Amino acid sequence: MKLHFDVASCVRAKSKFSECTKCMDICPDSISMQDNLPTFKTATGVEAAACVGVCPTEAFALSDFSTTEFFFTFLESKVRLISPNINVPCLSVLSVEHLISLALASEEPITLDLSVYDPDSILFEHIEKTIDEANFVLSSFSDKQLETNVDDMPHHPEDDSGSQKIPDQAGNDGSSEEEVLSRRSFLGNVSLKGVIKHKKAFDEAVDADELQRFDIDVSVVEKIKDKQLPDKRKILFTTLKRAGVPDVLEVLPEEEISFVSQKYIDDNCTNCQICYRICPTGALSSDGKFSLIHFDAMLCLKCRLCHDACEPDAIHLQKGFEIKEFFEPTQRTLATFSVKRCNECGNYFTYTGGEVTCPRCMVEEEEAMFLHENAKKMSGEKE
Repeated sequence: MKLHFDVASCVRAKSKFSECTKCMDICPDSISMQDNLPTFKTATGVEAAACVGVCPTEAFALSDFSTTEFFFTFLESKVRLISPNINVPCLSVLSVEHLISLALASEEPITLDLSVYDPDSILFEHIEKTIDEANFVLSSFSDKQLETNVDDMPHHPEDDSGSQKIPDQAGNDGSSEEEVLSRRSFLGNVSLKGVIKHKKAFDEAVDADELQRFDIDVSVVEKIKDKQLPDKRKILFTTLKRAGVPDVLEVLPEEEISFVSQKYIDDNCTNCQICYRICPTGALSSDGKFSLIHFDAMLCLKCRLCHDACEPDAIHLQKGFEIKEFFEPTQRTLATFSVKRCNECGNYFTYTGGEVTCPRCMVEEEEAMFLHENAKKMSGEKE
């Protein structure tokens, strides 16, 4: 089981200003940064499973295990224990979104086996924090909670076949073609504008000792332009729709939620367009005239790419996250601008007063005037 990386999905590939280091922070012994991109040895595998769980865009994946396929096979089985001993390579491979979705979709309580981890390890602390966050979010609108087991387990429950199958990246877990199509249909029910369903992984390298480095070539650039919503967000979106709207819609502290946010934009915004052009999911968007900035909270991955790339630092996180967005997602307008057609080139631009000329034409006019004055000066010197 080896680690794969889709460079086109990584937020650091979308902008050199990205400061995301989640994968490296959780797997410091396996992942490093070179040329602004994650780098790891080709032999890297399950020991870096945590990077799969923390990556907001699902840029990382393990061969022979798919978190998306696990969601379906686990719910179809009779097992309600998630353990590295029976059905996952590591609990850290599951994100907060996965855990919330599993809890909501399961009729019976789910237990996560922490007995195989060292309580003093960083990994144990990370997994425990992920579970706590999932339970905190669940408590705001549901009575379902994830349970944990930290004691030694002499026996593990089995499904009807005597063992729990671990699905591979292609979903080859013994399921029928009809079951696989049913799962794909489940995800396909989430129809969000600009969303592309599938992600692709790079081929495994032959030399296990070689340092696997990634470059941004022409084909990667084309993929970077796509707006993609991770499967884990589609699963969460769908399970939330089936959960029903709670009677009370709470507001949770922003710092207590790691995977979604609400934003606002202050008056420093210049409408440079960079934020919604590089947003990996299309959570930030505009209209044909670029006269406003829309925001969809349920498409936000809290990757902070828009914050990192905003030169005037005009984008901010709202202090509270409204649970209402989970059940009644709305597209909010964060900023509006006066837009006019340039008298010179005819293109739309953000108008702030004065001549109706776009910044580019004004620069070209200034350059032309400079060249003209310079030519006159040189002509006078020759005479």
